[in-house]
Parts: sequence; structure tokens; C-alpha cells
Amino acid sequence: MPTDGSTHDNPTNAEWRTSTLGEAAPFVYGKSLPRGKRNESGNVPVYGSNGIIGYHDTPLTDKPTIIIGRKGTIGTVHYSPVPCWPIDTTFYVCDDAHADTRFRYYALKCLGLERMNSDTAVPGLNRNTAHVQELSLPPLPTQRAIAAILGPLDDKIALNARMNATLEAMARALFQAWFVNFEPVRAKRSGQWRPGQTLPGMPAALYDLFPAELTPTELGDVPVGWEPRTLGDELATLVSGARPRGGAVKSGIPSIGAENVLGLGRYDFSKEKYVPPDYFDRLKRRGADVRNGDVLLYKDGAKIGRKTYFDNDFPHAHCAVNEHAFILRLRNAAAQRYLYFWLGQNWMTHKIITLNSNTAQPGINQRGVRGLPILMPTDDILSAFDDIASDITGRIFASCHESRALAAMRDALLPKLLSGEVRVE
Repeated sequence: MPTDGSTHDNPTNAEWRTSTLGEAAPFVYGKSLPRGKRNESGNVPVYGSNGIIGYHDTPLTDKPTIIIGRKGTIGTVHYSPVPCWPIDTTFYVCDDAHADTRFRYYALKCLGLERMNSDTAVPGLNRNTAHVQELSLPPLPTQRAIAAILGPLDDKIALNARMNATLEAMARALFQAWFVNFEPVRAKRSGQWRPGQTLPGMPAALYDLFPAELTPTELGDVPVGWEPRTLGDELATLVSGARPRGGAVKSGIPSIGAENVLGLGRYDFSKEKYVPPDYFDRLKRRGADVRNGDVLLYKDGAKIGRKTYFDNDFPHAHCAVNEHAFILRLRNAAAQRYLYFWLGQNWMTHKIITLNSNTAQPGINQRGVRGLPILMPTDDILSAFDDIASDITGRIFASCHESRALAAMRDALLPKLLSGEVRVE
């Protein structure tokens, strides 16, 4: 489908017709839903311009829906396969018996709506401007056939994302049980866990690794033999990235910032920036290149305190970080995953953010990071946790690579199918 509004002259597509966006997919204004009425347990996804921002108990739409960013992140296009609630920073497109909703979703993604920013004082997508855009529409059976090719690719990507969220939750639950609630120690002390016995999260082979008592420390009661320390005691490397004079360039080696990283294995390739190869080599010499097993901590800006973990050459085998991020590497490489989950605790995130209020310059500095507390279990328990966590994160990153390949296939097919260059029966 041409993005300039022109129709193609492929004689094999004589039944395709030219329409306008206002006719084929008219925009409806989303409806406000205050934060206090959103939750995490409802069945109805709530959409903002950036995607799902929460859940609700009652939908605004009653069928699969297309959601378009109106304010905030302008021109983004999302597809909800279930009834949902698009809030007032969005437009949405209702289901139509005379058109395939998912086909229209893909058609909208090719229109370049992000470039249709209004000229008003408050940036936004103007509905009237969007509605006059022309697009080419095939007959309904062809629409459905195109959606049937592209849809399963997106469905598999979405399934991978849900599986990854479940896997990460499993790893967090194990971390919580072992290193926050000390369940193996408490079960051993009470006699609930006995030698040779396997309990949930407590394999029999690990019985001798855990002590049977807790002892008071500045971090509260902790297992005997575990030591409260500071990150500075354990760090081998603490380095921040940089960008060349004049800023990022249009091609080269990827330079990662907080805008790219959305969570463990969740990465936004569309916002990627780059540094020249020679500048990357300079960063690499001082350890500011991203390596497998690295933990990243964002030190300033709106994303202060955000952290992530990289492994298995995802998102790239070679990349660096910008000046807004720290790379953390412990002396014990087997503790990197433990470090990621330790920093991810709510109280630790709060502690990291409050470091910002103690400095004259906005952001957290190396001294503050080195002073953060960390509870260090014995090496054998760290190793046992890492054996389990590495299997989980390995599966997460394998799914990430698969989803990246599927997205590349979808993006290559999308313009060819919507222009009629590749025909479907």
C-alpha cells in the first residue's frame, strides 16, 4: 500500500480500490479512565498511546479494536484482539463487518501516522488530517488472507512475550523465597524440610547448603554465614557510557539508553541510536561496551533507577551504553543474575531513586551506587541459584531472538502484501 496516497497500477490487482482513512477506518476518540480506576487484576486491557497501561473490569469497546496514539507517543498503532478501554490520549477504530479489522491495523501501520503531528501548541494527531489520507483496499477475502499471513507472526511474538513474563515471574519468586523470605532456612529450622526431602523451590540436593538459623544484622535477620555488604565491596567494574561530541549518528554500533530498555528481554529497536565504530572501540577499551551478563542501571532522567540484565547477545552482540547508564559487573560473575534481582526489589529501587535527592546535580553518582547495601549469600548458594536462573533467562533470551526474527519477517512482508506486490489467494 503506497504511503503517499497514490494507487498502484498492478493489473493483477484490478479489484483493489482507493479509499480514505475516514471511510475505511474512522477514528473515534478514546475516553478518560482515571488511574484510580485502573488495576492489574481486571480482564480488560486499558490502552494509552504507548500500549497497555493497566486493566479494568468493564470494556469501552465490545470487539477487537485498533488503538492509535493521539497525544504523547503520536501515531503509534496497537491491536487488541479482545474488547478493551482506549483512554483519551488515543483514537480507536471499531470492528466493521465490511472490513477485516486486523488488515486495517496493518494498513494503518504503513500510513506514517507518526509524521502527522498537528501544528498546535500541544502536539497531537489531528483526526481531520488523518481522515483525508488515501489508501488502497483489496476485496474483503484478500484482506482476510493478508491478515492470516501477518497475524500469526504477531500472535507468536505476543505469546513469546507472555511466556517471558511468566518465566521472569518464576525467577523472581525463587529469588524472593531464597533471599528475601529465607524459606529454606525457616523450613529447615522448623523441621518442615528434612535431609533427602524435596519441597517446592527446595531440591533435596541443596539441603546442606542452607544454614538452619538466622542472625540479626543491619539488614535485619539473615541466614547465618551470609554477609551484609555494600556494592562497592563486590564490584569489579562500575562504568558509565558516553556519546561522541555532536551526539549519536545515523548508523554504526548501537548505543543503548533507557528509552530502548523496557524490561528483561524487552527492547525497543525503533528508538535505537548509534556511535561510530572507532568511538565504540574507545568505549570498549574502558569497559563501556555491553557484555553478556551485564547489569545496567539508569542513573538520571525520567528513568532513574531502571535496571536490566543483558545476555545471550541480545539485543546485540556488539553495543555500548550512553552516558545515562552505569554498567555493573561483580567480581563473582555467577552473582550477576542475583544482582539484577536484588536491585529489582521495591525497597532497593526506592533507595536508588532517593540517592538522587542527596546530590546537587540531578542523577546518581558512582559513590552512591557503591554505597548501596547488598546481602551476599555463600558462593555455593549463589551458584545453585544461578544454575536455575541461567536456564530461565536463557529461555527468555532465546524467545527474544525468535521474536526479533519473526518481526523482521513481518516487516519485510508487510509493505509487499499491502501494495499488492506479493499476491495472496
